[in-house]
Amino acid sequence: MYRIGIDLGGTNIVAGVVDDNHHILAKAQCKTLLPRPADEILADLAAMAKQAVENAGLTMDDVDSVGVGCPGACNCETGVVEYSCNLDFHNFPLCDRLSVALGKNVYVENDANAAALGEVLAGAAQGAKSCVCITLGTGVGGGVIIDGKVYSGSNFAGTELGHTVIVADGETCTCGRKGCWETYASATALIRQTRTAMAKHPESLLWKIAPTFESVNGRTAFDAMRAGDPVGQQVVDNYIRYIACGLVNMVNIFQPEVLCIGGGICNEGDTLLRPLEKYIVTERYSRHSTKQTRLCRAALGNDAGIIGAAALGL
Repeated sequence: MYRIGIDLGGTNIVAGVVDDNHHILAKAQCKTLLPRPADEILADLAAMAKQAVENAGLTMDDVDSVGVGCPGACNCETGVVEYSCNLDFHNFPLCDRLSVALGKNVYVENDANAAALGEVLAGAAQGAKSCVCITLGTGVGGGVIIDGKVYSGSNFAGTELGHTVIVADGETCTCGRKGCWETYASATALIRQTRTAMAKHPESLLWKIAPTFESVNGRTAFDAMRAGDPVGQQVVDNYIRYIACGLVNMVNIFQPEVLCIGGGICNEGDTLLRPLEKYIVTERYSRHSTKQTRLCRAALGNDAGIIGAAALGL
């Protein structure tokens, strides 16, 4: 039998048909088109699931279950999305409603947790019993696997790792707290830090790489650093230090077998990973132990959420 995994994001809805070996056979996707009513989003979830099955040359009779990775606090016991600020879901019975539309058992989990499960089942953390996955994107997302199972806290709102504080009374986060990790270590934060450096240093090569503030992206500071620009180097060094601070916290809290990081910033490869490894080796509390956490780059990209969501029915 096959299972359907759906990654419900703020920008795209992507459904995939997954086999017993966690391979994606076919996909279908559409824009999420926020803001709009929950019923319209639900209709597209069902439509993309059916389209993915058709693209795989199968029928719904070949499908055993459906899983959805959704932003926010997802009660996996009741199938209710209790709160998702991006989607404006409030106690939305997603599983019951989608089950009626598709005629299958439907399961839901937080999207970051689903992605972490995907990496453990078929990605960079394959085979690990404990894993922390961090995504450096618009924010800083986190998923935690303990003893092979998703950990989501007593109220299904746990592992919001991007909202742990690394700078007391620091910059205000979108969540309302000050000094959150994602305020300093997200791709959004790197862009803001790059623009701030450009404003202070009109002589910097950053201006040649990105002639306007609007053209700054997550690669700008790294490109300037590689070109020998000291301002670009400083931006990158500070940014890596912010990421490392949070990563060391994750190691000290969870001591996972694998610490897996993903997101577009990770395309920098060893330029990012090697300095982070040095910070972790130097600052981890468990220096006495012969068994240490392995840092790696996520392998599945956007497919992780689909694979993890599909496995929720196992």
